Amino acid sequence: MNFPQRLIDGYDAFTAGRLQSEQSRYRELAERGQTPEIMVIGCCDSRVSPEVIFDARPGELFVVRNVANLVPPYEQDGKYHGVSAALEFGVGVLKVKHIVVLGHAHCGGVRAYAEDAEPISPGDFIGRWMSLMEPAAAKVGERGSLSRADYLERMEKASIVNTLDNLMTFPRLRKLIERGAVTVHGAYFGVAKGELSVLDRETGEFRPVGK
Repeated sequence: MNFPQRLIDGYDAFTAGRLQSEQSRYRELAERGQTPEIMVIGCCDSRVSPEVIFDARPGELFVVRNVANLVPPYEQDGKYHGVSAALEFGVGVLKVKHIVVLGHAHCGGVRAYAEDAEPISPGDFIGRWMSLMEPAAAKVGERGSLSRADYLERMEKASIVNTLDNLMTFPRLRKLIERGAVTVHGAYFGVAKGELSVLDRETGEFRPVGK
């Protein structure tokens, strides 16, 4: 068997620890299904796991992750739309009450877009995907006197706001948001210090949690 030993070791630790303390919850989730109230749209970066950051129990978070925590605008073109499908399921089937767009510092996807990196492959899936950031980049503008780190942070945060704007292009979700049935949030995780900031929509600023 070539299955990664690290995963086997982790599973053994899980069955000996957390599974023991939450076995009844797993049984309940298996029998009754999941009913999470919160959906998190996060980055697939291995350093930014929503379940770890928010210390979530099984069944508490409905999570979709992709490069740079993006959501494309609503469109019906007969093609495949994984993020839109997850959003449709979370809103239409699970009836989530909150949607959190979780961005983070040192995002490789944002850096690749900002620095106009060479395509990784002939198909350039990343480049095409990151073109969704164009409206955010236009709002940030040229780098000017900003340091590289400050510019990238602005891009990362602007992309979160742009994703929130894209969520509003989904007709069904927009109606739910306008009725107050669903609330959307922007959040930013600082990888180095583990700091979480939440977007204040009135001021456009990200404010640290607990401060």
